[in-house]
Amino acid sequence: MRLLKVATCNLNQWAMDFDCNLKHIKESITRAKEAGAVIRLGPELEITGYGCEDHFLELDTVNHAWECLKEILLCDLTDNILCSIGMPIIKGSERYNCQVFCFNRKIIMVRPKMWLENDGNYRELRWFTTWKQKDQLVEFQLPLEISQALSQTSVPFGYGYIQFLDTAVAAEICEELFVPNPPHSELALNGVEVFLNASGSHHQLRKLDLRLRAFIGATHTRGGVYMYSNHQGCDGSRLYYDGCSCVVVNGEVVAQGSQFSLKDVEVVVAQVDLDAVASLRGSISSFQEQASCKTKVSSVAVPYNICQPFNLKMLLSSPQKIMYHSPEEEIAFGPGCWLWDYLRRSGASGFLLPLSGGADSSSVAAIVGCMCQLVVKEIAKGDEQVKADAIRIGNYTDGKFPIDSKEFAQRVFYTVYMGSENSSEATKMRAKVLADEIGSWHLDTLTGKRPRYKVDGGSNVENLGLQNIQARIRMVLAFMLASLLPWVHNKKGFYLVLGSSNVDEALRGYLTKYDCSAADINPIGSISKQDLRTFLRWAANHLGYSSLAEIEAAPPTAELEPIRSNYSQLDEVDMGMTYEELSVYGRLRKIFRCGPVSMFKNLCYKWGATLTPSEVADKVKHFFKYYSINRHKMTVLTPSYHAESYSPEDNRFDLRQFLYNARWPYQFRKVDELVQELNGDKVALVESGNHEKLGATAGVGGVGVVAAAAGDPKAGF
Repeated sequence: MRLLKVATCNLNQWAMDFDCNLKHIKESITRAKEAGAVIRLGPELEITGYGCEDHFLELDTVNHAWECLKEILLCDLTDNILCSIGMPIIKGSERYNCQVFCFNRKIIMVRPKMWLENDGNYRELRWFTTWKQKDQLVEFQLPLEISQALSQTSVPFGYGYIQFLDTAVAAEICEELFVPNPPHSELALNGVEVFLNASGSHHQLRKLDLRLRAFIGATHTRGGVYMYSNHQGCDGSRLYYDGCSCVVVNGEVVAQGSQFSLKDVEVVVAQVDLDAVASLRGSISSFQEQASCKTKVSSVAVPYNICQPFNLKMLLSSPQKIMYHSPEEEIAFGPGCWLWDYLRRSGASGFLLPLSGGADSSSVAAIVGCMCQLVVKEIAKGDEQVKADAIRIGNYTDGKFPIDSKEFAQRVFYTVYMGSENSSEATKMRAKVLADEIGSWHLDTLTGKRPRYKVDGGSNVENLGLQNIQARIRMVLAFMLASLLPWVHNKKGFYLVLGSSNVDEALRGYLTKYDCSAADINPIGSISKQDLRTFLRWAANHLGYSSLAEIEAAPPTAELEPIRSNYSQLDEVDMGMTYEELSVYGRLRKIFRCGPVSMFKNLCYKWGATLTPSEVADKVKHFFKYYSINRHKMTVLTPSYHAESYSPEDNRFDLRQFLYNARWPYQFRKVDELVQELNGDKVALVESGNHEKLGATAGVGGVGVVAAAAGDPKAGF
């Protein structure tokens, strides 16, 4: 017997939150080693998160992934265990979606994805290139910092497998399993016995059976151990990745993880006998015949045994009944888990639902109730992360935490019956009864409290609420008038409502969701404020609308707060940045594909003559904080005429997640480190009396695009 213990995992990763993702990866490897596993498989693109979308186009994203991988390899995590870790890699001019095989603190091989998912919810060809050289492995030069840290210059890169002394292991990445001629067919003929499928597969009703049948089919007639790893949770967008990591041996499921869970890390372990694989293959005549004339696949030799001989200490995993949820359970658990991830990661304190007593709103209420039940059950099982999140969101004190789902619902779920003269007592009562059953804090009359503007002594919460209601009433009235004015004037048809928000306000999120920016179409939604002001000056002279000159000269203001003798609301004061700065941020973010670190480096060149590195860092952090907090507004932007190359429009042009960690902990920490380095360089230059180099110091570590900007402050911006 050749006994092998393997581990796969469900990880709840968050796109672009490298600290969070690295923590989960480390924990999964640690748990796998504690269980005695010698192979650990993680999900596709696990370091960055699968849903980074257009952030994959930023060099920062790839660089941060390498930094995280280096941290994993410089400690003992990969000692005596083969780890398959997913991340993006740039080779030459191409960007690839890769699995990196690590063993004993070295990179053994990099396997790029050969067939990319590019339909439905997936757009991988927008960010990655398919690997096309199937006939050989090539040498990949590691980034200098990684090479120096690992004392390793290059690694094999391409399609191939790893040949240990006692078995062979290979990757098959997500979509590759489902193509007409999947790699595992050819790899099996080359003697590969263990297949590692790293995936980023989202939940869809009744989809799990299709996925599992593919794993079973891959090994039923060819033999083999098929390991599958998936993300689990909401990583920043509309999709819920539904886990269900598993291990299949010769067409039988021997280990299966959960499909829906609140856990951040779930490790699934199986003990298998590879001689069972060899025995099955040896019994199939057609397999033997095809193997004898196979196309040879390249391999990387690793002179190490990972299997154990026969012993009674390692019990083999037995075939088990596959766990399927009914569609009704999927509707409850999938959206329930997705809502919990969104709630805990958004920084919100709970949900509010207009509960009408009808089927649709009652379904949503039931799903939130299910979420509360899942939270309490997970806390009872000892999940400290769920407990900590629930304590924070529910505002528990004195060591208390949720033990009853109805009590927890009352803290985090608000339902409101918004009756009118057309509403019945029956629906009002149904809403009240359901709210009582769930435990939500239910309201069917006004609270009796009257909010005040900040200038009149109100809080920030009151001030914002009053501004938002004004803005949203404008939208409601606009659509009502667009419907009724043709009737007033005895005309047929309807009017289109025009929106009037500009691209800079959208980028910063300086607009109320569903305010008068919400319309049928918007002719200026992709035009900057600066360009609009130039246009107004031109139109005043060339179109004969002279009043536009006075309008252009007035300071921009939303006029949603009361005007007082000592106070007048101004856009740029509210935003904490100028429209000119917003245009710079927008171009760097989209056109030059800058994350926080690269943007900081670029702006040290552009603004270094007037701002210190610390001041530049503060501005960059301020922008990214509010950009990410308000990104969700881009999902409902009114369709706009496309005019600006840095538009944040979410529908087709600028594809990104809308749930961010607005603290950007990893990236902002890197910016702070650069500020310290630059300040140290300046001190050293001052002490040495070399003042001429001070201006250049601000640009140390800049990227290529800055070189042009250094000679011409306006170049590229």
